[in-house]
Amino acid sequence: MSTLSQAADSPILIVPYMWIGDFVRCHSVVKLLKARFPARPVDLLATHLCAPLLDYMPGVRQGIVWDLPRGRLAVARHHALARRLRAEHYGTALIMPRTWKSALAPFLAGIPERIGFFGELRFGLLSDVRWGERALPRMVDRCASLALPRGAPLPSQWPEPKLVVPDAELADWRRRSGFLPTEALVALAPGAVGPSKRWPMASYAILARRLAEQGFTLVVVGGPDEKPLAAEIAASAGGKVRDLTGPDLRNAILALAAAKAAVSNDSGLLHVAAALGTPAIGIFGPTSPWHWAPLNPLAATIETATELDPATSRPAGSATTAACATSIPSKCSRRRAPHCRRHPSGRPVPLFPRQMVKCWPAARNNVRLPRTNGRKTSSLVMGGARHS
Repeated sequence: MSTLSQAADSPILIVPYMWIGDFVRCHSVVKLLKARFPARPVDLLATHLCAPLLDYMPGVRQGIVWDLPRGRLAVARHHALARRLRAEHYGTALIMPRTWKSALAPFLAGIPERIGFFGELRFGLLSDVRWGERALPRMVDRCASLALPRGAPLPSQWPEPKLVVPDAELADWRRRSGFLPTEALVALAPGAVGPSKRWPMASYAILARRLAEQGFTLVVVGGPDEKPLAAEIAASAGGKVRDLTGPDLRNAILALAAAKAAVSNDSGLLHVAAALGTPAIGIFGPTSPWHWAPLNPLAATIETATELDPATSRPAGSATTAACATSIPSKCSRRRAPHCRRHPSGRPVPLFPRQMVKCWPAARNNVRLPRTNGRKTSSLVMGGARHS
C-alpha cells in the first residue's frame, strides 16, 4: 500500500522519460504532486539535454542532472547517482520509465517509497508496484497516474504542462540574437525521430518563402542534425531565415517563446511550443495526435487520414498508422473532414496570425485554421490528410 500521502515534508523525486516531449509531459505530474502535497519539494532527474527545461517549469525545486548510457548498465554510474540522491533525503520516487535500470539508483539510494509500473520484472526495486500500464493508451495517462493513490480513477482531464520564460530573459535573448524588439518571428521545427515523421523540406521551404513575403522572420530550431534541413529552408527564403539549430535546447526554448507562431512535426519541440502557449501547428504522419499530441491545445493539427472509432472519436487501432508525414501533400481541399476534434479541456485554442492562413503551401485561400468558441475546433482534409 502506498504511503505517499503520509510523508509530510520529505522531497519527491520524479524520474521521467528523457525525451524532450515526454519530459515536458511530466510537468503535469509536477502539478498533480504540488496540488496534493504543497509542502513537499518536487525535483526531477534530468539529462544535460533536457536540463534547460527545468528553469522554466513552475513548481520544480531543482534538477538532478545526470547522464546515464542508454544501451548498457553502467553500474558505477548508478552507484554514484545513488549517492547523490541519498544526500537529498527523498521520501518518494516516481519512476516513469518501465526499464529495470531506471529504478536502480532510487533503490540503491534507499528512497523508502519507490512507485512505478511492474515493467521489466521490477519486484524488489519498487516498493509500490503498479499494474495496468498497457490499459492506459496515452503516455500522459501512464505517467500522471503514478502521482495518484493506488486504484484511484483517472480524472477527465490532466493539468496541462506549462513553461514560463521571464520577459526580461526573452528581451535579452532578442538583443543578443540580433532581433528587433518588434520583429515578428515564426519558428519552424522540421526535425523528428525518423524520416517518416518529417514533412518534406520542399513544403517547409514553400511555407518559409511565403511567410517571408508577408514580412515574417523565420527561425529554424532543432538539434545539430537539423542543420542541413535549416540550410535547405534558408536556400528558399534567403535572408529572412535564421538557423538556430544546435546542441543548446535553451536557445530553441527562447526562440519558441519569442515566436508569434510555430510549425512543427511530431517532435519534442512541438510540446515545448504548446507548453509555452505559442500558437502551433502540429504535423502528424505515422503517429496519432490523440495518443501523442501535446496535452496543451494546438492551433491546428495536420494528419494523415485515419479511421476514428465512432463510439469514442479516438483513432481506431494502435497509436501509429501506416501512412507517414511525407505523404501529406501541400495542397488542401475544401472538403470538410467527417469528424471534429475537441480539446479535452474545452478551453480556447491559441489562434494563428491571419497572415499564416494564406501562406500555407499550395493552399492560400483554401486553408482554414480552426475557428473556436472555446469548445471545439473544425477539421479539414488536406489531400489525404485531415486538419483539426
